[in-house]
Amino acid sequence: MKLRRVRTESGLRTEYRAAEGDWRTAPDTTALGGRVFDAAWEVAQADRQLQHSPHLLPFQPLSFRDFMLYEQHNIDAARGLIRRFHPGLYRAAAAYEKLSGRPAPQLRPKPLFYRQPIYYMGNAQTFVPTGTPITAPAYTLALDFELELGFVLSAPLLDATPAEALAAIGAFVLVNDFSARDVQRAEMDSGFGPQKSKHFASSMSEVAVTADEVLPRIDDLTGSVAINGATVSIVRSRGMQHSIGEVLAHASRSEQLHAGELFATGTLTGGSGMEVGKWLRPGDTLTLTLDGVGDVEHTII
Repeated sequence: MKLRRVRTESGLRTEYRAAEGDWRTAPDTTALGGRVFDAAWEVAQADRQLQHSPHLLPFQPLSFRDFMLYEQHNIDAARGLIRRFHPGLYRAAAAYEKLSGRPAPQLRPKPLFYRQPIYYMGNAQTFVPTGTPITAPAYTLALDFELELGFVLSAPLLDATPAEALAAIGAFVLVNDFSARDVQRAEMDSGFGPQKSKHFASSMSEVAVTADEVLPRIDDLTGSVAINGATVSIVRSRGMQHSIGEVLAHASRSEQLHAGELFATGTLTGGSGMEVGKWLRPGDTLTLTLDGVGDVEHTII
């Protein structure tokens, strides 16, 4: 089932659609497995969003944890970063890779990536819906995007097993994590992780797709990246280092998780401009799609 929020004269309404059905009004208690939103908060958020886009977020996340689950994305993104900002290091890495036939060691994830799911806490309050024009922050000259699979809890978790964690997922969305790449590396090197390089804006698809539609094909999703109507990359969900259940089980270790908290897989391989050499510029129209999940589109102004 697919869920979305719409603005009416009397307030907000949740609508649902089965696979082939029309959109119909749904009681709020059916949305995302029973989560009831704070009406006043949602109306305020809707008013803010509708200033810039005819669309609404399907829900307002309580928090946002963004994982990094794709090894190849990490390698390709690191290569793209040094190619633009550290050409000498890029030439050395390229020479090593040509001779060895393997990724340069400095491009690979840190050892902790292989031992446990790793993530950073994003800014849940700066999510905008599809259709919102995006302005690069004043402090960056390297605006990038990241196509990710997001999933929201519909039930609380604490010290969950992977199976219990999967059962608590209410719905999936396409998440787009905007990034200021020229700021990001210094922040990462600080030891505190991403800050201004990430927190200025993220977006998600207008529709939330219930877990029963997505989980059976979680490793077989495909999507695309297009800039100004031209496809520049095809992405696939297969190849996560840790499963979705393991990700949520790890996050819930001795930590109470709540319905409405949003998580994301991190960028699917090929899902960022840094990987494919396509940096966003004013006037560009970015379109990200994930088949059967959703899409987002933004004009860079």
